[in-house]
Amino acid sequence: MPEWTLLEALRETLRAEMRADPRVVVLGEDIGRKGGVFGITAGFLEEFGPLRVLDTPIAEIAIAGMAIGAALAGLRPVAEFQFADYIHPAFDQIANEAATIRWRSVGSWGCPVVFRAPCGAGVFGGLYHSQSVEALFCHLPGLKVVLPATASDAAGLLRAAIRDDDPVLFFEHKRSYRRYREPVDEHAPPIPLGHARCDREGETLTLVTYGVGVHWGREAAATLASEGIQVEILDLRTLKPLDYEAIARSVAKTGKLAILHEANRTLGVGAEVAAFAAEELFESLDAPVVRLAARDCHLPYTAEEEQAIIPQPSEIVTALRRLARF
Repeated sequence: MPEWTLLEALRETLRAEMRADPRVVVLGEDIGRKGGVFGITAGFLEEFGPLRVLDTPIAEIAIAGMAIGAALAGLRPVAEFQFADYIHPAFDQIANEAATIRWRSVGSWGCPVVFRAPCGAGVFGGLYHSQSVEALFCHLPGLKVVLPATASDAAGLLRAAIRDDDPVLFFEHKRSYRRYREPVDEHAPPIPLGHARCDREGETLTLVTYGVGVHWGREAAATLASEGIQVEILDLRTLKPLDYEAIARSVAKTGKLAILHEANRTLGVGAEVAAFAAEELFESLDAPVVRLAARDCHLPYTAEEEQAIIPQPSEIVTALRRLARF
């Protein structure tokens, strides 16, 4: 099997899906001749031509609208936004059109479109290049939301998202694009959306996380293992729909729950997981639920200030150690 980074897994999976299905098209700013701001579609214009690889104007609402129209016309578009921060002008089309088509048509029409966007901090890009916006879209019925942590999951989940008959928001943490490499089975079947994955087995406590949080969790778990604290890491992978059953199984096993994500704490994905635990898993819990997330403010350009906002390794280890000893 080839060893790919997350970025390479996305590129090669998207290329393979376009080769296998002529209905798959890609569109976005600079994705053709420049191959995308991160190079994910490099070489696509030469291979697939300008009718399937469309450079668009700098107008995100138009990108979303064109993608929705193409999906309704029988294509399977993958629309790229250069940064998740830029997706807000397209919110009207995504929230009021793509998300509602299945409901408005009483189930008769789907909208098989994928909206891709790199998200997250760690590159010191400041306000317009660092946001984690996934929770905004998790609130909307009719949308599915995905945020993979690993190259293998990126490949399998993107394959499933492209083949899904309803709209999918597919976020990719930009700091993870090239930092981690692993063997990827390029012929593996799609990973069904809505299924979490146990990234690490443990008996002491459950850490529910996703995206870059999985890598943070791995580092914390390795540190705590020397103290006899065994952290079970549950990678949600799909944020909407959530895999409530997987969360329940893990908490029933460990009795303690911590939730970690980079996005802002208030009303984040972790809040929904914590509410579910309080309502449905109370008898399994031996300690209060712990949430680790970014402070409720915008991200700056400087490394020192960004690190003061985003959960840091020592903060994660301390919180999990305290929970384990509760």
